[in-house]
Amino acid sequence: MNETPHTTGTTPPLLRQPLFRLLAINLVIGIAVAGLMLGGLLMLNPGHLRDLILADRDGYAALGLLAFGLVVTFGSVAMGTAIMALGRTRRTDGDGGGTRGRAAAAVRVRS
Repeated sequence: MNETPHTTGTTPPLLRQPLFRLLAINLVIGIAVAGLMLGGLLMLNPGHLRDLILADRDGYAALGLLAFGLVVTFGSVAMGTAIMALGRTRRTDGDGGGTRGRAAAAVRVRS
């Protein structure tokens, strides 16, 4: 019967916030996609990009800037997509969309 009370000191306080946790998870997803994109770019070598980076004396700086740009881009896309999807509810009554109606209307044009 000597139970210790549950301590919340193991989880950082920010990770207990649902919005911050959502953003952090999606940022990690964006970083993973950026890593895949960077690896793909270096593997496929489009426009001799890999050769250019490796031939430069400061190739690590160029590689770091490219990685940073990809992380910012894909991280913000993943987080923005998660934020935009917050208010969306799943529909189970069909395939979605609006009501069927007449799309065109007669318009009088003066010349």
